Amino acid sequence: MLKTSTKFAIFLVFAAVLGIAGVVKTNAQAKPTIVVLNKADNELAIVDPATMKVTGRVPVGEGPHEVVISEDGKTAFVANYGAQTPGNTISIIDIATAKELRRVDLGPLLRPHGIQMIGGKLYFTAEVNRAIARYDPATNKVDWIMGTGQNGSHMIAGSSDQKAFYTANIGSDSVTMFRLQNVPPAGSTITQIPVGKQPEAIDLSPDGKEVWIGLNAENATEIINTASAKSVAKLPLGGRPYRVRFTPDGKNVLNTILQTKEIVLIDATSRKEVRRIKLESTPLGVAFSKDGKTAFITAVQPDVVLRVNLETGEVTGRVETGKVPDGIAVTGI
Repeated sequence: MLKTSTKFAIFLVFAAVLGIAGVVKTNAQAKPTIVVLNKADNELAIVDPATMKVTGRVPVGEGPHEVVISEDGKTAFVANYGAQTPGNTISIIDIATAKELRRVDLGPLLRPHGIQMIGGKLYFTAEVNRAIARYDPATNKVDWIMGTGQNGSHMIAGSSDQKAFYTANIGSDSVTMFRLQNVPPAGSTITQIPVGKQPEAIDLSPDGKEVWIGLNAENATEIINTASAKSVAKLPLGGRPYRVRFTPDGKNVLNTILQTKEIVLIDATSRKEVRRIKLESTPLGVAFSKDGKTAFITAVQPDVVLRVNLETGEVTGRVETGKVPDGIAVTGI
């Protein structure tokens, strides 16, 4: 039988091994990074969020619009929407080496746009096909497609359990709600929810209880209660909300306003305006730091990416990444 001192020594060795393993795991994590899509340059730019300097550029497909990063922070997925000719590819980028690993041919699925990575699967809209689909990076296959039956299904928002998805349908003035019974999807219900004119921006609250939509033709944000599948409020914003995004804690919703060159922060519970921040350029895409205190905003005329302190309203950094920066994602920040 081992003595107490021997047991303790073994414990210390075991703890040390675990500590080393923990360090290795931590060091293996992807470093803090911003990825930005320059639509007019057909490229992805990689930015260091600390220095706000471009560290790499990767050519992608024509007219890249939206980008997401894998859960481990190492891979970016780009929806190549296309310009005059509809796009039908997704670029997969290794962030560390700034190289395109592969360009996925989506075949007849045209104009991929809104994309979201959940549980290692990439969900995206195929606007021309009036559908949403799912790509599995592990098998390199599109393994699921479902139609919205609506026109201009542009953006998508999904729940963390992959059982609820919502699309904003610009041409049908509606939001399509998918309720999926299983993962992978098998059996579902589809509900068409009427909303205001030209819904585009969309986001789902972290608790899954509300969907907020930006109405292009009404300069407002509309709120849907997901339990009742009905609109419950409409908030005028004084300009078109190009993107509508919940902060990570779900407490606030950030709207990027085109006409006034502002970002507007709304309290999600009271639905009252918290802060309105004037910017030098017209804001488009938005991504947040993990604590939600910092927003990274793509903006045009002039074309920049801005780092904004949401608590003070101060712009703390800027970088020119390329022509017409739009889609943006961050990791490790």
